Amino acid sequence: MRRLPVATFFLFFWSFHSFADQVVMSNGDRLSGLIIKSDAKALVIKTEFAGEVTVQWGAISEINSTDPLHVTVRDGKPLVGKIKSSQNNVEVETREKGPVLIPKDSISSLRNDSEETAYQKSLHPGLLQAWNGGVNVSFALTRGNSQTKNLALAFIADRKTNTDHLGMYVNSVFAANDAPGAIPSTTAQATQGGVRYDHDLSGRLFGFVGADFQTDALQDLNLRSVFSAGLGLHVIKSDRTTLDLLGGGNYTRENYSTLQRNVAALTIGEELMHKLGEATVLTQKLYAYPDISNAGEYRTAFNFGTLTKLNKWLGWQNAFGDIYVTNPPGGKKQNDVLLTTGLNISFQR
Repeated sequence: MRRLPVATFFLFFWSFHSFADQVVMSNGDRLSGLIIKSDAKALVIKTEFAGEVTVQWGAISEINSTDPLHVTVRDGKPLVGKIKSSQNNVEVETREKGPVLIPKDSISSLRNDSEETAYQKSLHPGLLQAWNGGVNVSFALTRGNSQTKNLALAFIADRKTNTDHLGMYVNSVFAANDAPGAIPSTTAQATQGGVRYDHDLSGRLFGFVGADFQTDALQDLNLRSVFSAGLGLHVIKSDRTTLDLLGGGNYTRENYSTLQRNVAALTIGEELMHKLGEATVLTQKLYAYPDISNAGEYRTAFNFGTLTKLNKWLGWQNAFGDIYVTNPPGGKKQNDVLLTTGLNISFQR
């Protein structure tokens, strides 16, 4: 077998490192590899032996790339080209304008071709893309001295883009006492579900339309349909916490076994999402629906839930809901509480 000459080996080795992207730190350390992406806080470079390495943007003194990068500049048009730095400036070798010199601190992001393709897809995903959610199922059965069965289901799905948010949810509980002569034989049979679409009108303001539905056999509620629309305000909007205030109007149609009624009401609400650590997400919603035509009559809806990730696809989910009505049918209670808990199977598309 022929051996590769030593000189040829060193030439190959030198050529590989000469043409790799270079990142020089302010302390003199150097990293060679493939620049993947960067924001205003950190840069990710894939090295040959250490894999992906993340370095702080402020600790970088020099950047040089052998392949074109997509450069986003604050208050400027995007640039594409190989880059090399000089002191506090970065030169981008563009095809259209030739070398363009920009301040290093004005760069808000860098992306290679594959990251840029993924980023553009994230801005305009298809209707079946960018979904996150999970299904929670729990079942209990007793036989012997007691004969009962309980089934609880919970489903949630969210699709978020830079300007839109589409969310869906379903909570359902069924419980029965199978003992001979038990009255009532059905001890719980309630379902809540809904869908809402938000569209950002500005950085903080958004419009929304939604529909919520509820059935409750023990309250003689065949179906309650609530159609709402209005405006919302992103009071807090970050990766870890979001807080929205909403206001508008709704049309409610209630179909009980003993009566039917249609109600025009206001919609006043708030929604909170907060990430507790890296594994748990907390969600909370509170809405009030004051009746416009009948002062003093209203309905409230409160929902609280947590989802704790056990691994990539399995988690533990809790969902609590309470709906209060000031004027239920005669002989029926004003409050309906629904609680589900159990293992959650998550999905992402």
